[in-house]
Amino acid sequence: MDVAPPVDKKISGTKWAGIIRGEIQQKIVELTATGVRPPGIACIIVGDRPDSAVYVRNKETAANEVGMKAAVLRLDGATSQEDIIKQVNVFNADETIDGILVQLPLPKGIDERVVLGAIDPNKDVDGVGGPVHMGNLALRGCTPLFVPCTAKGCVELLKRENIKIEGANAVVIGRSNIVGVPVALLLQGENATVTVCHSKTQDIGSHLLKADIIVAAIGQPGYVKKEWVKPGAVIIDVGINQIEDKTRKSGTRLVGDVDAAVVEVCGRITPVPGGVGPMTIAILLQNTLESRLSKERKAEKK
Repeated sequence: MDVAPPVDKKISGTKWAGIIRGEIQQKIVELTATGVRPPGIACIIVGDRPDSAVYVRNKETAANEVGMKAAVLRLDGATSQEDIIKQVNVFNADETIDGILVQLPLPKGIDERVVLGAIDPNKDVDGVGGPVHMGNLALRGCTPLFVPCTAKGCVELLKRENIKIEGANAVVIGRSNIVGVPVALLLQGENATVTVCHSKTQDIGSHLLKADIIVAAIGQPGYVKKEWVKPGAVIIDVGINQIEDKTRKSGTRLVGDVDAAVVEVCGRITPVPGGVGPMTIAILLQNTLESRLSKERKAEKK
């Protein structure tokens, strides 16, 4: 069985996400008090994957709770790529929608890059639709309008917990466009010295032993071992893996990419669940609010 981290080591994404949602809600109250419409977010879900349905429902609920307009479009799994893109363009043209999210994964045969690339960059609040935001994130002196939500949530947790990033040795495990690459760029932007490890890295443990901060996003349950972690290291566990557990009524449970025994040596760690997951939704809402405010600032300049 996994062991929950003790309170003094736990970095609670649930707590901080609640605080961020409260901040967003207050800003929306102030915005709408002036007679301005609230932010609007649209989510397109294709097919009937139960996990995707839960994720979308959670996002819709969170958006409604902070006072946003949430529109969810549920499409049949047989919907063509062309028709999905048509629906994306409908939301692109909708002035009441400030953010568009296409829930991944899409059914087989659909090119996710093409569909995501169809999202208007000014509404790509998930930050993964195309090269515009990622390119600005990579270029020094440039600021992306939106940063991928999970990656931004990881760094936001470190900042909210007053964990020193500047000058730290950080190791990111995983190089996906959604987490690994953007979180490495964000940490580098905060003046950490960043190493990115992946499936082809030789002797990953030797790299991790030098790390003050570890971001594990490789998608393998219990991958990071206790003997790989320097005492006192801070760990952000992005992994959400479902494994068999016959002691549970469901027969399964969620675990991260970090082995439970790591809690014995690390300084701080995010739990799974209750760590990075809630932050992803909070940042999605934060990005949507920023999209709405950006429109207002542009309107004021005219």
